[in-house]
Amino acid sequence: MLPASSLVAVTTEPSWVAATMQQTVPWVGTAGIEFVEVTPDRVVVRLPDDPALRNHVGGPHAAMIFGLGETASGAVTLAAFAPALERATPLPVRSEIAYRRVARGTLTAVAQPARPAGEVLAELEAGSRPEFDVRVTVTDAEGGETTRMTVVWTLRPHR
Repeated sequence: MLPASSLVAVTTEPSWVAATMQQTVPWVGTAGIEFVEVTPDRVVVRLPDDPALRNHVGGPHAAMIFGLGETASGAVTLAAFAPALERATPLPVRSEIAYRRVARGTLTAVAQPARPAGEVLAELEAGSRPEFDVRVTVTDAEGGETTRMTVVWTLRPHR
């Protein structure tokens, strides 16, 4: 769990999400994911082209694409629900991914929640364990869409 003292920073400092993701999910730094934009409504992350991360057709391996999209969805979840972290832990529940074409070069993922955070928080306050979709689109170096992904998240209340 994240220290409560660090939660205040997210409201004024978007880099808090990037730093928190890199600290709590070491794979993010290992893969070289860069945080381009972070707001509670939208996160943009980038995976630089690295020959060590490529597959048999010369593009980023599917695991890298999935990891990029899941990281983007987690970052927007963290940004949107940081004030609730004192009482709930965000966790991915399931995901669906569609590879639309072979990706090449640097990839960019854009993640956006499918519904307002206020609705999800109201469900949490009412005593349920809410689930919500985060939609992710991945584009390649040429700006072409390569992947669509939906990650379903939950806020698990602390007991």
